[in-house]
Amino acid sequence: MFEKSTWIRLPRHVAVGHGVLDDVVPAVADLRLGSRALVVTSPTPRSVAGDRVVDSLEAADYETRTVVIERAAIDAVESVVEAARESDADFLVGVGGGKAIDVAKMAGNEIGRGLVSVPTAASHDGIVSGRGSIPEEDVRHSVAAEPPVAVVADTEVLAEAPWELTTAGCADIISNYTAVKDWRLAQRLRGVDYSEYAAALAEMTAEMLVEAAPSVKPGLEESAWLVVKALVSSGVAMSIAGSSRPASGSEHLFSHRLDRIAPGVALHGHQVGVGTIMMEYLHSGEKGGWRDVRDALETLGAPTTARDLGIESEDVVEALVTAHEVRERYTILGSGMSESAAVEVATRTGVI
Repeated sequence: MFEKSTWIRLPRHVAVGHGVLDDVVPAVADLRLGSRALVVTSPTPRSVAGDRVVDSLEAADYETRTVVIERAAIDAVESVVEAARESDADFLVGVGGGKAIDVAKMAGNEIGRGLVSVPTAASHDGIVSGRGSIPEEDVRHSVAAEPPVAVVADTEVLAEAPWELTTAGCADIISNYTAVKDWRLAQRLRGVDYSEYAAALAEMTAEMLVEAAPSVKPGLEESAWLVVKALVSSGVAMSIAGSSRPASGSEHLFSHRLDRIAPGVALHGHQVGVGTIMMEYLHSGEKGGWRDVRDALETLGAPTTARDLGIESEDVVEALVTAHEVRERYTILGSGMSESAAVEVATRTGVI
């Protein structure tokens, strides 16, 4: 008897395009989320889009309270949970980049309230995924959470975001290349659950962005459209898989390890991009596709070397040697690299 089953959690509404910030209220109304909103944002995103979202909600007779967070941290999640309970919020609206949306997502998950995701930067696929990532001291907590019930991504707003945030989002998408290869390897060697559909979607998203890299330019809404659509696809792939596997492998372990060794120096997506160059080399060898990854990142203006990241060469080597210790996830790194092997891969790919 066939007994396999799955439960895929996806956003019910996704609005992407010029001027769709005005669609927050229609999305909330259509989903019948309730009449009391808690808007979670941070200082810059508040001025860029948060106040406008609040004004539109209040004009439509929603009771609205705003929480402004300064950083992504466990105590910020706790403060949002407390504010939501005090105001008896029916739903949350996360307005911002990674900080506000991840904090709101984790808080909403804890209290069982839906989240409307309103990104102001196309910096990572967390704008739509069912994962939340919060750093605390030298550890980054990545936990499962309910994906947003709606995503409202205004390309006019996203096109005005700092370009380095967009290139970080691009690098995060391109990392799907090695994440999927790690996933397949884990399935073959460890029997890890694997979804051909989710893997194909994640790979297609990465390939699309690599091919389109020359046309992705600062300040262009068309570029913001392409990048945010790719981020949505990547997030959907994770929802289909029921894990972050389609978009997180050895390159993410490398980045998480760098977060501990050199905290706050480089953006997560940029670290992941540099990691992808090296992990592609490990997967495919000298004649593999690592140069295509590097060239696409260079074309986008994303970092491809330790110097670009502002990271010391020895920190890159240490991260490679110890990345397998970050979490129990089988990847090309296996049980760890020797220091000499780490130096070789980082040198051959030009990272150090």
